[in-house]
Amino acid sequence: MLRMSLHYYLAAVIVLIVAGASLTAEDAKGVNLELYASLDQAVGNIAFTHTGQLVMSHHPFFKPAIRVATYDPATKSVTPFPNEQWNTPRKENDWYLDDVLGLRNDSRGVVWMLDMGTRNNVTPKLVGWNTRENRLERIAYIPAPASLETSQLNDFVIDEQRQLIVIADEGIGRGGDGSKAALIVVELKTGKTRRVLEGHISTAADRNRPIIIAGKPLSVDQDGKQVPIFVGADGITLDHNNQWLYYAPLNGDKLYRLPMAALADDSLTEQQLRKQVETYSDKVNNGGMSIDKQGNLYFTNVESHSIGMVTAGERKYTVLAADDRMLWPDGISYNRDGYMYVSAAQVHLGAPFNHGEDKSSKPFYVFRFKPLSDGILGR
Repeated sequence: MLRMSLHYYLAAVIVLIVAGASLTAEDAKGVNLELYASLDQAVGNIAFTHTGQLVMSHHPFFKPAIRVATYDPATKSVTPFPNEQWNTPRKENDWYLDDVLGLRNDSRGVVWMLDMGTRNNVTPKLVGWNTRENRLERIAYIPAPASLETSQLNDFVIDEQRQLIVIADEGIGRGGDGSKAALIVVELKTGKTRRVLEGHISTAADRNRPIIIAGKPLSVDQDGKQVPIFVGADGITLDHNNQWLYYAPLNGDKLYRLPMAALADDSLTEQQLRKQVETYSDKVNNGGMSIDKQGNLYFTNVESHSIGMVTAGERKYTVLAADDRMLWPDGISYNRDGYMYVSAAQVHLGAPFNHGEDKSSKPFYVFRFKPLSDGILGR
């Protein structure tokens, strides 16, 4: 295991000390970004089994043969999760993982995998695998009208108290431009799905905030021109008490929150729900999001090689840690060992953003750090 360079460690400490009274020098001493794993394929999101073993989605942007896998740090080996059969598409049914990015684990040892279904055009679904008993726990489908042709179901949270899963739909699938991004609510008791806040300022991509990397907007070739990409609802997390849902579009400078009680109330009209949305803080163009038990929020900054945070007290964004090797930091998730784990997916180096040339290169990294307060399993 490698520790980050002295340069970055000192930089992180200085940033934290000057960030505000809610952070102290003592807090800063625990902020140490470590390199946890070097891998042959890009990692998207991260979850954990009941024993704390890392489960990762191989980023679907690169069309991996193995969609989801576990990582063994002792042997540095990667194994298909939950098995090879579930990672193998077939024609007779859709009981396989087609295109997976979002992963979460719950308190019962179930790893939930969000299958976007966009690779082989199957109905999006949540697949829950019980890691204690090594068996399928549940499949929950997300058909239309909850999911659209332009849906790209990215990340999600699990409210075990209310038996709800809330999904962030980026709205960039099959030609989508992020304008129809939304939240999707899945009721695990009934299987009912609802699409809410579509195109709302809290979910839709901010077209005034392009993703800037190395001084240039992240763009794709379209009709002979380079067109910037705009991504809607992406980062999403839920506080310790299941009271507030925090979420935001990737392209945007604001973080929003919504009472989970309001989101769970399906009798509210769309307009009534929209009135419940609060602007919480400023942020950068971010990918993944997590939260600790004190309410401090953690972000992966896709425009730089860094992890940022918004403190619960002051609600101000600051840089927490950085490393030059952390190219497109993506998923972020807390484990029972006290660390938050972060993937570096190199998405911006993929072929669609580089005139058809894949400029990504091995190894792909997973980092980890200890948050300022204990995190929350499954966040």
